[in-house]
Parts: sequence; C-alpha cells; structure tokens
Amino acid sequence: MVSRLLSGNSLARFCQKLNRVKTLEENMMETALNRCLSTLDLTMLGIGGMVGSGLYVLTGTVAKDVAGPAVIISFIFAGFASLLAAFCYAEFGSRVPKTGSAYMFTYVSVGEIWAFMIGWNIILEYMIGGAAVARAWSGYLDSIFNHKIRNFTETYIATWNVPFLAPNPDMLAAGILLVATAFITCGAKVSSWLNHVFSAISLGVILFILIFGFILADPTNYSAKEGGFAPFGFSGIMAGTATCFFAFVGFDVIAASSEEARNPQKSIPIATAISLGLATVAYTLVSTVLTLMVPWHSLNPDSALSDAFYRRGYSWAGFIVAVGSICAMNTVLLSNLFSLPRIAYAMSEDGLLFKVFSQVNPVTKVPVLGIVVFGILMAILALVFDLESLVQFLSIGTLLAYTFVAASIIVLRYRMEKADASQLPAPNQSPQPQDSGGLKEYESFSDKLQLVERQKSTKEKREPGQLKSSFEPYLHFLDSFAPGELVMVAVVTLVGCSTCLGCILIFGSSYLHLPQWAFILFTTLFTIGFLISLFLIWIHEQQQKLCTFQVPLVPLIPAVSILLNVFLMLKLSLMTWVRFTVWLAIGFLVYFGYGIWHSKENLKEPKPRNVSARYVVLPSGSLVETVQTVQPESQGTAGLGEVTEEEEGR
Repeated sequence: MVSRLLSGNSLARFCQKLNRVKTLEENMMETALNRCLSTLDLTMLGIGGMVGSGLYVLTGTVAKDVAGPAVIISFIFAGFASLLAAFCYAEFGSRVPKTGSAYMFTYVSVGEIWAFMIGWNIILEYMIGGAAVARAWSGYLDSIFNHKIRNFTETYIATWNVPFLAPNPDMLAAGILLVATAFITCGAKVSSWLNHVFSAISLGVILFILIFGFILADPTNYSAKEGGFAPFGFSGIMAGTATCFFAFVGFDVIAASSEEARNPQKSIPIATAISLGLATVAYTLVSTVLTLMVPWHSLNPDSALSDAFYRRGYSWAGFIVAVGSICAMNTVLLSNLFSLPRIAYAMSEDGLLFKVFSQVNPVTKVPVLGIVVFGILMAILALVFDLESLVQFLSIGTLLAYTFVAASIIVLRYRMEKADASQLPAPNQSPQPQDSGGLKEYESFSDKLQLVERQKSTKEKREPGQLKSSFEPYLHFLDSFAPGELVMVAVVTLVGCSTCLGCILIFGSSYLHLPQWAFILFTTLFTIGFLISLFLIWIHEQQQKLCTFQVPLVPLIPAVSILLNVFLMLKLSLMTWVRFTVWLAIGFLVYFGYGIWHSKENLKEPKPRNVSARYVVLPSGSLVETVQTVQPESQGTAGLGEVTEEEEGR
C-alpha cells in the first residue's frame, strides 16, 4: 500500500514538474541586455519583420493562383486575424517585459513543457524563415543579372541531384546570412540602425509604387471581360486569407525585443498597433495597384511588381522595385537573426536549453555565441535546401504559438495573485469576520450609512477566478471549484471544441465522408460546446484593470483568435505535420534529457525525502508498519538527517 502511495506521489510530482510555471522577479526591468530601443525602433523592427519578401512575391502569387483581384479583401481579413493575435502579444509584452516572446508568455501562465514546445518550434520557424528569405533574396538578385550567378555555380562549383535538396548550392544566400550575422553581433542599436536604413528605403519604394502605380491604373482590369473582381468566389478569398495571414507573422519580433525596450509598458502596444496597421495598409494598397496595372491572370508570381512595370514600358521603374524588394528582404533577414538568439537566450536563462546560449557579451550586451551558432545553421540550410522545401516547414509553429498565447491571456486574466490567494477562505468555509461592524451609539447617522455601504461592498467584492456574484444564486454548485480551476477546464474544452469543429468543417465532406445530417449534427454540437466554454469563462471575475495595456473583450477576442489559428493549422499539408512531429520528438529528447533537470524552477524546489517502509512483528503477534523518512545528503550533516517514525497497528 505504501509503495503504491509512493509511486502515485512520484507521478504527481513528475506531472507538477511538467506544468510548473515560471516565477518572475520582483523587478522585471533588470536585465543583462541593453535597454536601448525606443518606440520608433520597435515599430521599424515590426514593419521590417512584416513588410518583406511577401509584399513583392506573395501579392502576385495569391492574386494569380488563389483569389484574383479580391486578394485585397484577403489581406484585410488576414490583417484583422493577425490583429487578434497581436492584441494578446501586446498585453503580455507590456506586462512581462522579458525576451522570449510566446515562449515566455506560455511559461508564466500555462506550464514549462508547453513553453518548451513553443520555444523549440519558434527556433525552427526562425531558422527556416531566415534561410527561405535568404534563398529568395539570392534568386531575386540573380534574376536582375539574368541568372549569371546560378550559371556560374552550376559550371564551376557543384551540382547534385538529391531529393529535398536544391539542385546546386546557393553560395550567395549563405554569404548574405553570414554577413548579416556579423552585423547583428555588434549590438541591438547597430541592428536597429541597419533596420532603419533598409526599412526607410523599402517604404520609399512602396510609396513610389503606390503613386506611379495608381497613375498607370486601368479599372477595366476588374471588368467581367477579365474575370471580374472575385473570379474564385468567396472560397478563393478565404483561401487567400489563409495564405496572406503568414505575411503578418513578423510582428512578434516586437515582443521578442521587449527586454531591450526602454519603456516596454508603453512602447510594446504602440509599436505593435502602428506596425501592424501600416503593414496591412501597405499590403492592401500594393495589391490594389498591382491588379489595376495589369490583368490578374497575366501576373508573373516570381516578380509580379517589377514585371508589371516592365510590361507597361517602364523598365527603370522595375529596377527601382527590384532594389526595394532586396532592401525589404534584408529587413526580414535582420528580424529573424535578431529574434532567434533571444528566444534561445530566454530558454537558456531558464535552464531549458544549454547554458552557452545565455552568455552575453559584456561590450555589445547581446548573446554573441547564440547569434553566431544560429546564423551558421541558417546559412547551411540556405546553402543546401531549395526555397520550396524550406517554405513547407513554415507556419505551423507560429500558429501554435499564437494559439497558446491567446489561451494564456485567458488563464492569466482569471488567475488569482498569490497574495490574494492567501487571503481567501478555504472552500466551503465561511470567512472569519475581522470586525464585528456593530453600529455604535456614538456614531452619527451618516457614519452608520457609510459603514453599511462599506460592509456591502466588502461582501460583494470577489477575487479573480471566482464566480460573479450575479450568477451565484443560479450556479451556486460551481462554487465548489477553486478560483480559476473551472476557467482552466473551460479553456482546454474551448481549444478541444475548436479543433474538432475545424476538423469537421475542413475534412467532414472530403476525407471523413460524413452524410449531411452527421455534418450538421457535429458542427452544431461542437459550436455549442465552444459557446458554453466561452460562457463558463465569462461568468467568472477577471483581474482588476491594470496600468499596462490589456486586450479588450476578454475572453471573446482570445477565443476567436484560438478558433482562427486552429482552423489555419488544420489547413496545412500532411507533410508539414509530419515534419513538425519529428522536430517535436527531437525537442522532447532535449527537454527530458537536459531541460527538466537544469530548469531554474526545478532547482528552486525542495529536495524530496527518501521514504522507506518496513514491517515488524511484535511479541504480541500484531504487525506494525514503520515508515522512515530520511533527508537527502545535501540537507543532512552526514548523509542522514531527521528520521521520523509512524506506527500503525495491523
């Protein structure tokens, strides 16, 4: 019996280790990094992370193959969907001004293993994203010189025919990544300055495209003769939205930079809102100009904007667009190389990754070793993989991070602070009165009224995570849950219903072959489950209004964000999920082999006592169980500490 209890306790302790949350320091502004970034710096980093190669490549691809001129609507929808996720990032970035982005936000609210999973996948996303952009940058520059660089490589260096690899090494892409890595190691201010230069040139080129493009606009390109405004219908618009959504994923560089912001409580929300708004406007207007200049079905997806000016007879304008696209890609490269080592730095600081990644250079105040290691890994990926293979790896980790951050917002908003928890009475126990509150004879009538009002407000005041007083008469049976416990259950149910609903909507008719009645039934059931979960969260008290930015309409906005992110994840290909599973398995080997034991939260926990049990037969014939509790060597003076015995007659 004792052995079963001990094994049960060990399993419980192990589960607690997996779900322990990060305890933050009292002064979260203290850091080994350099807090030197202003609101303008963060805004330009966000713009640079979003307005990159997607503006020059993605607009033409979606317009020609997916949505037609209605790509404009797709970008508006995608910008709105990204805004929901950006709200959640902005609240966390201002409340927890620490580097790590979604990893840190998940760690302080949900648990350690989930945070590691998010951080591990973000590392892959940034590595592949940087390599893919470098490969696109190389291809764009090579096209300007009539593919002379590629021909030289094939003739004098090497070619190979290996599945999943590029037909020849891309020395130019690897080289630009190594050069960018060298600049990033010089410090956050140098990186920000470079980003300012490239972003300013890119924005200037975008302004040129808009002005000159609207002059050349031809409204007949939207006529029925050319296929109309939405030739692929509403389904094409939504498919375009799923693709355009990934043009906005770069805004999380702002949250990743929060530990280097001078005033993160103010700068993070402002920079997020401005950069996302400008990016949405830029994508929408540029796609409008592109589809008005030439018919959408005649676009060249690889270089749509420059090709549109070439075809209208302005080759010099096409060259300007090509220069702008290269500068825009440089900003995305800098964004990836800037963010990735800081995610690894945060995980290493917490003990979940190897300690070398948390070493900060005393002069530049940046994790130089992490920057160099990941910069070289990016260069290797860009050297040997082609663009298509790299892009297939993308997206799933980002969407998973968005989902966890949105769920974390709900959990944190309804979580009671530790100081508040200690003041609450135990469940099913009435609070002890601190003052009789009697009306004394010498008090005036106004004093008595004030006392009654004060007693009434004190009685009605409830802590975060508790049931709202207005619902208590009808749902009093929910009072048996601890504060915040039912909210956590409802969040898990909400995510589950979102996943099931997405599976039915996407695969119900095609892969599952459900009859119409079953399709309607399951859709209705999971929708009702989603709404009930949302209602159960809403009827609980939230934390009081804080001085930092807070997401409006909680839990509605995070819940809608979760639903959209899950839907987009399920739209990804099967091979993307297979690669994600393999990478996750490698990550769990790292976590269970290293991270779980070296975690700072693990080192803070008290060492468990070694418990042994033995049975002794007394002369009277009764069986006595003796349990010995021995302190570990680190707590005892000679390997044995306090020994206690408990006896139970059998």
